[in-house]
Amino acid sequence: MSLTAEINKRRTFAIIAHPDAGKTTLTEKLLLFGGAIQTAGAVKSNKIDTATKSDWMEIEKQRGISVATSVMGFEYKGIKINLLDTPGHQDFAEDTYRTLTAVDSVIMVIDCVKGVEIQTEKLMEVCRMRNTPVICFINKLDREGRDPYDLLDEVESKLGIKVRPLSWPIGMGKGFKGVYNLYEKKLNLFTPSQRKLSDDRQVFENLDDPQLDSLIGPANAIQLREDVDLIEGVYPDFVIQDYLDAKIAPVFFGSAVNNFGVNEMLDTFIQIAPIPQTRDTDLRKVAPEESKFSGFVFKIHANMDPNHRNRIAFLRICSGKFERNKPYNHVRGPKPLRFSNVTQFMAQEKEIIDEAFPGDIVGLYDTGNLKIGDSLTEGENLVFTGIPSFSPEIFREVVNKDAMKTKQLEKGLKQLMEEGVAQLFTFEMGARKVVGTVGQLQFEVIQFRLKNEYNATVEFHPMNLYKACWISCSDKKQLDEFVRSKNRYIARDKDDKLVFMAESKSWLQMVQDNYPEIEFHFTSEF
Repeated sequence: MSLTAEINKRRTFAIIAHPDAGKTTLTEKLLLFGGAIQTAGAVKSNKIDTATKSDWMEIEKQRGISVATSVMGFEYKGIKINLLDTPGHQDFAEDTYRTLTAVDSVIMVIDCVKGVEIQTEKLMEVCRMRNTPVICFINKLDREGRDPYDLLDEVESKLGIKVRPLSWPIGMGKGFKGVYNLYEKKLNLFTPSQRKLSDDRQVFENLDDPQLDSLIGPANAIQLREDVDLIEGVYPDFVIQDYLDAKIAPVFFGSAVNNFGVNEMLDTFIQIAPIPQTRDTDLRKVAPEESKFSGFVFKIHANMDPNHRNRIAFLRICSGKFERNKPYNHVRGPKPLRFSNVTQFMAQEKEIIDEAFPGDIVGLYDTGNLKIGDSLTEGENLVFTGIPSFSPEIFREVVNKDAMKTKQLEKGLKQLMEEGVAQLFTFEMGARKVVGTVGQLQFEVIQFRLKNEYNATVEFHPMNLYKACWISCSDKKQLDEFVRSKNRYIARDKDDKLVFMAESKSWLQMVQDNYPEIEFHFTSEF
């Protein structure tokens, strides 16, 4: 198959949402419809003993939340789908924001009971910055939720994007019967099934069919006909290019846990979603059709297999064909890198592959050469741009509770920090280790993983710190003098860069005023 044909059959997207909107459940059902799994798992349930495919980390199973992006690939109706399930909790937003750099479109899940929530708004801002096409899936229609028209108005007002329903619910809560596919003009009725697909589906090409009244009841049938007439009259015709230009968001309704509405969305998605797109670099734009390979690392994960202390870098392929065992230019590094172990994912399950194409996400087994944001190319020294880094907001001192496990702790902290979930600072005076994050929950995850993956026991003690500022100066003598005078507040990050640890906003401003020759940076990339 030609490179162009391979590109055209790929769709790479992320599922994003506020916590508990049903994002991971929707991921499971997409895998189910795609034939990638036979039985969907449950995020939280006493009755279902199958864990979800995407929430595979032990802490995710225990807490019922996603704390890391999962990557899953499967084929559906001849289309290769690369699906990334992201954390919804704001404490893990860094992982989600980086993931959005590696996809071409997004499915945003909204709870029909709660509507648009704060994290949904923040995620939408990131999508808008990148002009990422968005599809909305309004979930949990099996519960008594808000009026569908009110939900559409709220999406438009709070998320700042026009909407166009492409499916419509019949009833809600206990009276929920199914969804009408406005895009294909078909009505699909499903038998509720949490775990397996139901083959008992009724398809109506014409809403005037009298059999419709007997199946969903006259009142529902009348209401559906009125709703469809109103939608078609009020909303403009759906234009695919407007969606691809991020000017309009198609909206689907359903209940992921009961398989309602998911199939309609998936069938429409593969028809309208963008194929792999052009990417920005520091030199030029890179088109996927280019013959030479290029790609970038957007995520690193240690210990995906607890039995083997492996470290995997997630690479988004941007152009050309990636081939196993072929040497590639590591733009930041001193020498080319060759990868004999190249995998594609079904969550933590992996298979070795020989080649991959633009849009694909592959896992590279790595001993520490790669870091988030690195570019790999077939020769050209270009760097893909737009991968965000964050200045920590919360700081805690690491206290080792078992001196016999110091080596395990050092290794664990090093590997977990390389994943980009938090940042480690070591003070010059006293060698105290401080972890900085953007969310409180990160400390619980780090503590849990250090114990379970590295057998290291730690506590985190609060620190009165406002900001970590990376410092530089064109005059080495002046920089050395500043470091000497402020030695109590000087630390090194994991890459051995100098960092000034400011205790308050006003004090930081005073230090900046007193030392105008010193440059203060709020991310490590400067």
